Amino acid sequence: MASMKPLLRPQHLRGVFSSPSPLSLTQVLLQQSSIRSRSSTTTTTRSASTSSAPKPPQIPPPIPFVPDVPTFLTVIGRDLKQHAAKIPDWETLFTLTSEELRELGVEPPRSRKYLLRWRQRFRLGQYGIGGDLRHVEDGVAHLRVLEADTATAPSTDVAKMPRKFVVNIPSGRTLKDCDPAELSRVRGYYVQGAKNIVGPYALPLKGGEGARITVTEGMWEDRLGYKVDGGERRRTEVRYKRRIAERREARERGEL
Repeated sequence: MASMKPLLRPQHLRGVFSSPSPLSLTQVLLQQSSIRSRSSTTTTTRSASTSSAPKPPQIPPPIPFVPDVPTFLTVIGRDLKQHAAKIPDWETLFTLTSEELRELGVEPPRSRKYLLRWRQRFRLGQYGIGGDLRHVEDGVAHLRVLEADTATAPSTDVAKMPRKFVVNIPSGRTLKDCDPAELSRVRGYYVQGAKNIVGPYALPLKGGEGARITVTEGMWEDRLGYKVDGGERRRTEVRYKRRIAERREARERGEL
């Protein structure tokens, strides 16, 4: 008879039943950063192998920064918020087809394609700026500067981690009042100088206490480029006709 290996070794049991020591603010934020990096690596690996990758949810849950349909249409821009009244709820937003959007009056076709593209990105968790905010009230999120405690951080991480973090805190609270688990680092924002928070749509508060982010139209918008001389397909023709017109004007002035 073949011997069976034990599922749990004694050292594993000691780790399970031993009480963990409380973590400092710096250690909590470092753990959050490592979890994010591992999740992004896992997402990249899964996208590479399409055969084994799980399908994204058909109707993803809202996030604190984008809790409803009007906010979603506002942040993706392209003046799509004018169609917010045509989409009654969150489930309808993620189940409408392109033909049904056309029947609702979402025009032109490139606007429907843009909406469907952002809808799929939201399913995959590919949010724009502010998508990782945990504490948002009435479309406003508050940011504060947290100084790292290098004394409690592991020696291998002290040289790599920044000395100051930008964290999201609940409205009406201070850093001292918040539990370490309530704080979360915000991507896309950094500290400049002593305590200035720099990043997209960050509005400084009075007294330099921090900054706030407010839901603004077009925050996640993919900006369109501008055609120069009619674009690539018509550029040669447009420039040729312009040279002819310039020479005609020069002849009329007697310069040629």
